[in-house]
Amino acid sequence: MEVKTANFEKVASPKATTVSGAEAVIKCLLEEGVETLYGYPGGAIMPVYDELYKYQNQIHHVLTRHEQGATHAAQGYARVTGKVGVAMATSGPGATNLVTGIADAQIDSTPMVCITGQVGSHLLGSDAFQETDIIGISTPITKWNYQITKAEEIPEILAKAFYIARSGRPGPVLIDITKDAQFDSLDFNYKKCCGIRSYKPIPEINLLQVERAAEAINNAKKPMIVFGQGVILGGAEDLFKEVVEKSGVPAAWTILGLSALPSTHPLNVGMVGMHGNYGPNVLTNECDVLIAIGMRFDDRVTGDLSKYAKQAQVIHFEIDPAEINKNVHADIPVLGNVKETLKVLLELIKPNKHEAWHQEFKDHYQVEYDKIIKNDLNAERGKIGMAEVIDEINTCSKGDAVIVSDVGQHQMVACRYSKFNKTRSNVTSGGLGTMGFALPAAIGAKMGTPNREVVAVIGDGGYQMTIQELGTIFQTKVPVKIVVLNNGFLGMVRQWQQLFFDKRYASTEMINPDFGTIAQGFHIKNRKVTERSNLKDAVKEMMESKESYFLEVVVEQEENVFPMVPSGASVSDIRLE
Repeated sequence: MEVKTANFEKVASPKATTVSGAEAVIKCLLEEGVETLYGYPGGAIMPVYDELYKYQNQIHHVLTRHEQGATHAAQGYARVTGKVGVAMATSGPGATNLVTGIADAQIDSTPMVCITGQVGSHLLGSDAFQETDIIGISTPITKWNYQITKAEEIPEILAKAFYIARSGRPGPVLIDITKDAQFDSLDFNYKKCCGIRSYKPIPEINLLQVERAAEAINNAKKPMIVFGQGVILGGAEDLFKEVVEKSGVPAAWTILGLSALPSTHPLNVGMVGMHGNYGPNVLTNECDVLIAIGMRFDDRVTGDLSKYAKQAQVIHFEIDPAEINKNVHADIPVLGNVKETLKVLLELIKPNKHEAWHQEFKDHYQVEYDKIIKNDLNAERGKIGMAEVIDEINTCSKGDAVIVSDVGQHQMVACRYSKFNKTRSNVTSGGLGTMGFALPAAIGAKMGTPNREVVAVIGDGGYQMTIQELGTIFQTKVPVKIVVLNNGFLGMVRQWQQLFFDKRYASTEMINPDFGTIAQGFHIKNRKVTERSNLKDAVKEMMESKESYFLEVVVEQEENVFPMVPSGASVSDIRLE
């Protein structure tokens, strides 16, 4: 067989193999280099699972205990590797159970491809058994979605799915495949997607804007960088470090930017946002040039927008044009992949040290240390403090572990006090704030980086939202370390109730089960710590274990996380108590 090009030259077409649509799905995954797949089988996706059985030596399928667990595991895998995470489920409830993880991946820019089965095309719209319009449901929370009704569509659509998921600002893609498309045959040819007309994932760099940014930085007296996950997603960590060191500009991070710059770097001045460090928050409203790199000015970072950095000239390095001027007006927007824009910037900026300006950050840190940090890390109160646990993990890991945190007080403490030497070390649910994220995400993270210790830090509330994934750990033998900080409350909500609702603890007290017994039921080593004198030894035992390990630490019930910018307040109004 021959095909003709536009100029009528004859070219031999690639040799095609006739396969079923279901087998074509697996072949597409192999072509995209997928090695690990998270999912849960069911009727509408069964043909694909039947074919997957034949390829089990080439693709490792991980049977999670809930479809939401599959998406979070795929997210954890993607976040530590930079590869596209893949999750698969059946139609109806299987598909809808993916929704939370998809929404989480969308707002946190995590590359993920979700594949769902669907009822036969002749049944679409008939309310057939386990039929749900997952395309309609997922449209607002995906970067792209598509329903395949013909087998011959599979190679091209899946190629597009992976390209869209990983390119530009990454995100989740959902592909829904009807059952008849899985059974029907096609001549299989696979061509990786390298571009789509009208889709331009990386904006062209405007060199004039980079020059303007460099001039503003060079002339600044009190410049400040706030960097986000865009530095990591762009693979620009080394360049970013060079820019910071050459310019001498103090650099603060969002929680998703954490680990892009080593924690011990002298120009790393800490976290911005609601529970960020005192200095970076207050000095945001005193800097003369604010350089935002790969971050989106989330409300938890900015507080009251009407009082946010109004005195500063704002430079915004960003890959997504939709983020420019969305929340904060950018005086100098710099579009493009930060790896490319920072490369240009590095050549244009002048060496500087800004010693007096740095001293202001150090002075503010000292205030925070005396008021908060010293007590958090060296508590003299009766019960163990959350930061003490994180500090012991730091001691054992020496900053080389991946920390996967859930959502709540412990998340803020983990981000504030964890120490990281390497990038892609902090995995957490940022924009959506998904309780239950950490346990399955840690499974994916450990599978993605098997040679690093992966520690899930979870509250007693979030832990019980996906506790069934202990079954996945038991079956796969993945050596994840799990730390539950048990304060018997939904801690973050309780803190707000204490501070803003006159201590009316409405529906936040937790009557918890015996977590150790549950872990034992899954044959996971476990230990419970109630006394400070046992903490160091318990963390050391957990970190040295070659197998999965569950550690429950009973912490102070009514401990609050400070500093804190009250909701709707200015970052200048940050509270130290």
